[in-house]
Amino acid sequence: MPDSQFAERRSVEQVEEGHELAPKFDSDGLIAAVTTDAETGDVLMLGYMNAEALSKTIETGEAHYWSRSRKALWHKGATSGLVQKVVDLRIDDDQDAIWLKVDVAGSGASCHVGYMSCFYRSIPTGGKPSPELELEYREDSKTFDPNEVYGDAPNPTQL
Repeated sequence: MPDSQFAERRSVEQVEEGHELAPKFDSDGLIAAVTTDAETGDVLMLGYMNAEALSKTIETGEAHYWSRSRKALWHKGATSGLVQKVVDLRIDDDQDAIWLKVDVAGSGASCHVGYMSCFYRSIPTGGKPSPELELEYREDSKTFDPNEVYGDAPNPTQL
């Protein structure tokens, strides 16, 4: 069901070559959103947006997401002060994924764990996966202490 604030998806040509924003939300009403640092190009995070989060991002110029774990709209940085100011907001060819290029306020971090990027570890390749496989850290240190920023707030992720 289309959201009234966005164009109805009528044809492949309209979606892929047209000028109308007609995002395709999944069966949960979400669209994937990849967020990168506008200056470095580093991937900061992968989040999800519902229609309200996408609308708020467009309206305010600041990143809003849908928290799947909290089941709530999430204004990135509202608690931590690490607000993501949108420099460029793009949608892919078939309008089912969003790409945000952002400047991050404060320390420049986007990860609730305290690292600059949520992608702070690499998975070694060239061998068989096993429980003993060790992730390799790509960031030397955290950019902020999450306990100082969030205090006793519950961890936004679920195991």
